[in-house]
Amino acid sequence: MLHRAVTGAPPIAAVVPAGRVVLVHGFTQTLRSWDPVYQGLPQGREIVAVDLPGHGGSSPLRMDFVATAAAVGQAGGRSAYSGYSMGGRLCLQLGLDRPDLVTALVLTGASPGLADPAARAARRRADEILADEIEAEGTAVFIDRWLRQPLFAGLHPTPDDVAARRANPADGLASALRTLGTGAQEPLWSRLGELTMPVLVVVGEGDAKFRAIGEEMVASMKQAAMATISGAGHAAHLERPAAWAQAVTAFLD
Repeated sequence: MLHRAVTGAPPIAAVVPAGRVVLVHGFTQTLRSWDPVYQGLPQGREIVAVDLPGHGGSSPLRMDFVATAAAVGQAGGRSAYSGYSMGGRLCLQLGLDRPDLVTALVLTGASPGLADPAARAARRRADEILADEIEAEGTAVFIDRWLRQPLFAGLHPTPDDVAARRANPADGLASALRTLGTGAQEPLWSRLGELTMPVLVVVGEGDAKFRAIGEEMVASMKQAAMATISGAGHAAHLERPAAWAQAVTAFLD
């Protein structure tokens, strides 16, 4: 089972249908990465954060994409699920595979995968090269390089978050990239219409690529809305945690 941390009050299902919120991090992160947003989330709800395979307390675990999504559902039970990037893709898979467990979805900087087979194959090759580099140079060097990407120009992670990322074992991150990366995921675009639960797609104002993806996702789903976080890029929940939490709280309420 995935390592998890639980905070907040127990859910009162009769009063708050989505009484529990499960937080699922992105690549290189851990459940500690959610620390900046905890206090802004809805009061009276139980908050469960999980570590994905290869990360944090789940570092020794090795699972494929579909099995990992199922493990997230096992750790969270019937809940609202909020995932960022890789975590968002996994939550989306869970919502399609186990709609009985997912009362609502919050997808931040996430996509349903790559629909074009050639693009997916190219991404798998690129992820394999990157995984080899992680194993060769070690986690600490890789994390510093990863966070210097233009994608994260507006992100200023806390020292605890950076320390937790650097503590991830290189072989764990490499395995996660090979098995949970976008290239390894079967695309879910054609299944978005199956979702019956409410979905909130969250994007940063400065993240043009995922704004376009988010708009297409919302148009393909039955009960979906989009929230754009001003002054934020790809990691909107960490760049503007108060604004992100406000949008998510309004959605869940």
